[in-house]
Amino acid sequence: MAEISPFSGVRYNQEIVGDMASVICPPYDVISPEEQRAYYEKSEYNAIRIEHGIVLPEDTKTNDKHSRASTIFNQWLKDRILTLDHVPSLYIHEHTFTYQNIRKRRLGFIACVRLEPWENKVIFPHENTVPGIKTDRLDLMRACAANFSPLLGLYEDLGQKVTKLLTLQASRKPAIEFTEADEAHKLWVANEPEFVQRVSHSLASRPIYIADGHHRYETALAYRDERRQENSPDNEAFNFVMMSLVSFSDPGLIVLPVHRLVNNLSSKAVAQFRGNLETFFEVESVPLGEAGLPETRGAITRILGLEAGSVIALKPRQPSSLKEMMPEDHSEIYKRLDFSIVQHLVIDKLTALDKGSSVAYTPNMVQARRLAESGEYQLAFVLNPISVATIKAIADANDKMPGKSTFFYPKLPTGLVINRLEGKL
Repeated sequence: MAEISPFSGVRYNQEIVGDMASVICPPYDVISPEEQRAYYEKSEYNAIRIEHGIVLPEDTKTNDKHSRASTIFNQWLKDRILTLDHVPSLYIHEHTFTYQNIRKRRLGFIACVRLEPWENKVIFPHENTVPGIKTDRLDLMRACAANFSPLLGLYEDLGQKVTKLLTLQASRKPAIEFTEADEAHKLWVANEPEFVQRVSHSLASRPIYIADGHHRYETALAYRDERRQENSPDNEAFNFVMMSLVSFSDPGLIVLPVHRLVNNLSSKAVAQFRGNLETFFEVESVPLGEAGLPETRGAITRILGLEAGSVIALKPRQPSSLKEMMPEDHSEIYKRLDFSIVQHLVIDKLTALDKGSSVAYTPNMVQARRLAESGEYQLAFVLNPISVATIKAIADANDKMPGKSTFFYPKLPTGLVINRLEGKL
């Protein structure tokens, strides 16, 4: 089903840039303005300058952050800050990090994957997307003709066949090895024909599930369709997108829920919302401790900001009746999901009470609590985690969760390997 291809990656020349930790950055969508400036200051060669450039007051349609990214990217290639691997390869990436005081290791490989529309059921999404983000990414792709950050894709590895192949390759000395804050990275360049063929063959009959990068995938599809109007051969690089592929069974695969923060609500809307809750939910008020949030068995969400010094836990009174209130055009598993119930019957109902309200998102529960207690946001909805098995089940049902449902931790680095969308694979 999925077509996996090696590619000639573009990588930083470590003899010039020095420590790789100074030039990588996260993907664009998790970088705050403060972090953006910090990455600019880290190094004149930091990937932030091409992945997520700063907007300037004097920007025009022909001179903006995307045109600057193109100029910088091509200059770095010319000056050999970035160099091209001449042999098409698969890039094995070991990402080590700490989660809940336990050291974790995630092992994947970076490859080019042939783009397929969702309806072909070769590549599966699990979340909805927002149009505005895709417009920005498409403008960058048009300007630079490159993928700067890999998408995260998941696959079933029956018998651990691919994992064993990757582990064997990872017993060699890595081409890149560095530590950045609490995270460590190793990268191996693997281009032996037998290895490449065995990995590609193992995944050829398997679909791929997008874990992180839905906007970038749909942008790549739009870009491919544009380029096909001028040039149509199937082996052109623009028919593919760069992905880091990880097995569903990888022990380093961590999925965090994305909590909701709501602001700009009138006092009338908050009072009405609080009164409406008891119609469908058991409402339990639990005192807050100094740190963390108290666990409440059976709660589908915990709400901060409704009562000072307490967290409000919601438990469904009759789950079957709630399912009947869910949108009809969704699968049964979607209708039963805690996250879906909270989105449609709690968040959407709340924001409908006040059209001026706004919603923000964070995967950090500590931050959600701080923002609610400081008054920066009126309410915080702390959500339960979603398992990778549930993500796969939603996708297999040809359904999608609401946008900003999952946060795969930690994010893949931008700048480790770059994929050019010119020429042939």
